[in-house]
Amino acid sequence: MQHNDYLASKPRYEILDGLRGVASMMVVAYHLFETYSHDPLHQILNHGYLAVDFFFVLSGFVIGYAYDDRWTRMTLKDFFKRRLVRLHPMVIMGTLIGALLFYFGDCSAFPFISETPWWKLLLLFLLSCTMIPAVTSWDIRGWEETNPLNGPTWSLTLEYIANILYALFIRHFSKTLLTIFVIGTGFLTIDLTMNLDVFNIFSANRNAAYTVIGGWSITPAQIYIGISRLLYPFFMGLLLSRINKLIKIKRGFWWCSILIIVMLAMPRLGGQENMWMNGAYEAFCILAICPLIVAIGAGSDIKGKRSVAICTFLGEISYPLYITHFPLVYMQIAWANSHPDAPLGTVICLSISTFILSIGLAYASLKLYDIPVREWLKKHWLMK
Repeated sequence: MQHNDYLASKPRYEILDGLRGVASMMVVAYHLFETYSHDPLHQILNHGYLAVDFFFVLSGFVIGYAYDDRWTRMTLKDFFKRRLVRLHPMVIMGTLIGALLFYFGDCSAFPFISETPWWKLLLLFLLSCTMIPAVTSWDIRGWEETNPLNGPTWSLTLEYIANILYALFIRHFSKTLLTIFVIGTGFLTIDLTMNLDVFNIFSANRNAAYTVIGGWSITPAQIYIGISRLLYPFFMGLLLSRINKLIKIKRGFWWCSILIIVMLAMPRLGGQENMWMNGAYEAFCILAICPLIVAIGAGSDIKGKRSVAICTFLGEISYPLYITHFPLVYMQIAWANSHPDAPLGTVICLSISTFILSIGLAYASLKLYDIPVREWLKKHWLMK
């Protein structure tokens, strides 16, 4: 007879799930606006990229809550299997959608697409499904992304790295040692946002100074940006779950949603003359505001059928939306590139349509693919 050590999932923090969905929708809107922005200084919804840093805080908190007290009943293998089942099916789906729509993005903004033969596309698809990052010499789009078929996968690669670090090392840290680690990695955030460049990684002509924008390429500077964006937020979230000093307020979900929207929509601060102001804002958001939102979201209650339903819906589509929307954005960029003089009404109609289509694609991927596949893997792999 087979011994079954499967551990059922713990109750979820409904507000945190809902907040993940709010942030995901802001990411989609950010990317759609980005197509028509001249540069980061004039980007509408200017700080939408900080959603990634918020996601890392959220993930660290959830990992600590879900697994910290289970290691006496769970092996490393069990942990990694559970994380793969949770994350990897949608990684494959997002990459598949990117591969199917790849050639529709052909334009001057993506100079390598027209030169890419089908067999090279297939090889990059298989590589990306393994989460092995593509080096710059393997680029088939022209943006030097670790997954040129679905750019946002770079943050999932970092998520995997954080899970590995947690399982192998960080879970053994005491609260004191974890606090020291979090403070130390917080310096990396300050080094990046305030453009200190203590480790002399960036050149004097860094294009995106005083900001955390980056992390999606295999170059020394981009790797440093990605690791800096990962370490403090993820393990600060883990520390929050262990300290368990949460904040309870009335209508916590709605207040936190407003905080997220304001944080991500904030215009660029300082301009070219005082760029340090933008770095200071990003550091404040990452070091303080993101953990505060998670602490309030985890500590507050949600009441009312409508609010619960909204949180449930947003939580369900949050990850599928984040990981599947960008292939549609590639196509939007190609269309905008081919129609530079399109009327404003046409641009608005296209952007809204892409936004709605992104949500529909995410929901369909969730219901028709992600949930059935995860249930099958749980039954035939996790529970054996």
